[in-house]
Amino acid sequence: MCGISGGYWRSPPVQLKQQMNESLLAMRRRGPDHRSFELISQITGTVVLGHTRLSIIDLTASAQQPMYSADLRYALVFNGEIYNYLELREELVGIGAIFRTNSDTEVLLQAWQRWGLQALNRLKGMFAFVVYDRQEQTLTCVRDAFGIKPFFYAIKESHFCFASELAAITPLMAERASLNWQRAYDYLVHGEYDFGEDCFVEGVRTLMPGHLLTVDLNSGRASEPEAWWRPSIVQTADISFAEASERLRDLFLDSVRLHLRSDVPLGAALSGGVDSSAIVCAMRYLEPDANIHTFSYIARGSLVSEEAWVDKVNGHVGASPNKIVVSAQELLADLPDLIAAQGEPFGSTSIYAQYRVFQEAKAKGITVTLEGQGADELHGGYIGYPGQRMRSMLDEASVLQAWRFLTEWSQWPGRNRLEGLKRLVGEFSHGRVHDMLRAANGMQSSPDWIRADVLREGGVRLGYPGIHGALNVRGRRLMCALASSVSQRGLLGLLRHGDRNSMRFSVESRVPFLTTDMADFMFSLPEHYLVSPSGETKHLLRASLRGIVPDEVLYRRDKVGFATPEQQWLVGMADVVRPWLKTDLGLPFLDQSKLLAQFEEVVAGRRPYSWQVWRWINFALWYRNLL
Repeated sequence: MCGISGGYWRSPPVQLKQQMNESLLAMRRRGPDHRSFELISQITGTVVLGHTRLSIIDLTASAQQPMYSADLRYALVFNGEIYNYLELREELVGIGAIFRTNSDTEVLLQAWQRWGLQALNRLKGMFAFVVYDRQEQTLTCVRDAFGIKPFFYAIKESHFCFASELAAITPLMAERASLNWQRAYDYLVHGEYDFGEDCFVEGVRTLMPGHLLTVDLNSGRASEPEAWWRPSIVQTADISFAEASERLRDLFLDSVRLHLRSDVPLGAALSGGVDSSAIVCAMRYLEPDANIHTFSYIARGSLVSEEAWVDKVNGHVGASPNKIVVSAQELLADLPDLIAAQGEPFGSTSIYAQYRVFQEAKAKGITVTLEGQGADELHGGYIGYPGQRMRSMLDEASVLQAWRFLTEWSQWPGRNRLEGLKRLVGEFSHGRVHDMLRAANGMQSSPDWIRADVLREGGVRLGYPGIHGALNVRGRRLMCALASSVSQRGLLGLLRHGDRNSMRFSVESRVPFLTTDMADFMFSLPEHYLVSPSGETKHLLRASLRGIVPDEVLYRRDKVGFATPEQQWLVGMADVVRPWLKTDLGLPFLDQSKLLAQFEEVVAGRRPYSWQVWRWINFALWYRNLL
């Protein structure tokens, strides 16, 4: 696991080496074991490739980057892991490849050298990398299928630059970083972030999951990003539920087996839910004698505590448990570092719980962790997407079936028939109608602490941000929602949280549920295999894990995850929070006096607590660091 940065400059500035040093220094925790960059002079300009290394596979200096092919045609900087590198290496040796290292980096380089873009569909891993081709005079930038690893870039007239973090790309830009108003509005008003190409800094984009772009060094122009993988939701699998369960079991165990490859100590993040429990239990199933270290956030004394479930799983596998209990005072002390580590505003204080889990893993000497992220998006998790599932039934004129599903679905904890109906209505509303329905639920597109006229003058689109190009296939509405969650909105934010929190402590976080093999298989199945007619989420996944995960964990009906007592914490910190919200941010679209007045009403109990309180706090502290 590493950090990468660099780019192409037609006329390199005299301070370019200093800029690269600043860029790599900003990512020192992503790669504490080695840091270097190289300038490659061209007739038309200068290519720069930089890398910070966290040694995981082949710990020797021979695996350092940038790495060059034997004929010096290609140079590579790579952030991530290729888990099936041993299998690919054997295949490459069979066609004449000669290796100088034992690293997955060289396997990736030689695979690219021989197969080019066709190599991408052979890779099982998480990655963001840049390949310089001396012969074709190109830089090719690639991001993994799910966006597990980050890739930021900026295109200017005189140069193209890239980096693994915002803090690392801003030193490479010609101008000072400025706020993207559209992203600020989407976050503050609607709670949305980490979707689409734009980020919170104007002019900086993210390469979308499963995409690549090419920079022509002769012209200095970058191509439009193009997809090398995208989820297909066409139902092609014609197998029974039992056969699908066996196939999924094999895919899952094979993925965990590959993700256990490491030359450094590894452990697992365990929340107590089905997904993380599946990872931990699969580790024991595959390696009966391994010493498994688990790391769990515990909201002790709270209704959201998962400690009992964590204990069940640890007891079942005989793990060495590490429990993390945190307080509001600790959050207060760590908040500046947490916000700096995340790089952009984020969703809730639950991200702090994850931050502390990785901190503890590092303290215990663990460099690699496995976790269950992505299972919900591939297997129909959360609350079962009732609106989409019923709409699929209505597409098939199955009104009675939809009503029966709603009735069964509503019997589960935390659900009710009215909520299911609201979600179904939401499926049929778009644009202004959707905004009106949100307003009826108390979610305004122009709250009084936002100056809507200023935003409109600044070109900001008001209203809930839709997804451009969202899938819309009759009878496959659930699969449409899952595919969008995987590649456009939802999973991206969760993966960002995990990447930044783990890298803050130089820990590599791996997500075995996220493989293209598993995604392609799951999205090819009938929808009722994922969400059962009775409303059970992860229906097929639970069946496939029988005998690996204890039944009492596998079929539990509630799930909390890394939930923190956020309201208690933030309201209790009112005296500290108040000055943060008072400090003038100098943003003409934000009426901070009215925002502060609403905060005071929440503290006094005259207004219900909402997720926006954290958004105000997070944004205010983050933006002060951007200034």
